[in-house]
Amino acid sequence: MHQNNHAMKFDSEAIVSGLRVADKKQLFEIISEQLAHVYGVDSQLCHAVLMDREAIGSTGFGRGIAIPHGRIDGISRPVGLFVQLDQPLDYSAVDAEPVDLVWALLSPQQGGADHLRALAHISRLMRDDALVSRVRGARELDAIHALLGEQLRRDAA
Repeated sequence: MHQNNHAMKFDSEAIVSGLRVADKKQLFEIISEQLAHVYGVDSQLCHAVLMDREAIGSTGFGRGIAIPHGRIDGISRPVGLFVQLDQPLDYSAVDAEPVDLVWALLSPQQGGADHLRALAHISRLMRDDALVSRVRGARELDAIHALLGEQLRRDAA
């Protein structure tokens, strides 16, 4: 099986579990720092991109799930980060439900089709109620990565 270089990269370090945040701004700060740590992106640029996208409209797509996303220079393929919040956060989601699961997605500036594919991929995963409830029940980082990573690989194949 060939390696899909356009598929989203989801590193085992790209998971934050049990996070407590006061608001969306703090959430995006922590996400940006973690994306910088794992993928070497500029954390301030990342934070600005996520905040700018959020200003257009909430990326909370319902059922306690949000997918903040944006495009930045300095990466060659989409990269993902998953956050499980300790307490659900008021996120102004489409269904007004607070959010406890967050997938952050960054894509290259030029990767329009790859960005849309990665967004669709995450959306599909997060519509799987059985998977979502298993992820919500998982507390260990490696268990969460195993659940999500397995699904991503299966979908990308």
